[in-house]
Amino acid sequence: MLTDQQWAVLEPLIEICRPHAKVPSPHLRRTIEAILWRHQNGAKWRSVPAELGPWWMAAQTFIRWSRLGAWERLLALVQENGIKFGMTFLDGTNIRAHQKAAGASRKGDLRKSEMIVKRLADLVEAMGPKLA
Repeated sequence: MLTDQQWAVLEPLIEICRPHAKVPSPHLRRTIEAILWRHQNGAKWRSVPAELGPWWMAAQTFIRWSRLGAWERLLALVQENGIKFGMTFLDGTNIRAHQKAAGASRKGDLRKSEMIVKRLADLVEAMGPKLA
């Protein structure tokens, strides 16, 4: 999903923002790709392709980083550095909402992180090679 060029730009920023563990993850790129894939496609965690690693590892990383504010720090760092990813347009006809999704707040604190990761996924996708 991420090209080597995209990963070269994102990796140092992720290393600055991510919560450090006792043992660093040898599969950080694969896990980040799984998280971005899930948020780009709007799929369930269990639908993450097997080549992106175990779905539960991506879900666990996303939730842990969300609670620790890592996604907010990463987005702010990307914006501060002025990294130009390109432009993304959303067509409102493709956005589906449940009939009860009229603005009531959801339980839990993951909604903000989900929106931030979706924005990062869109920025990464826009960073890809342009078709002429």
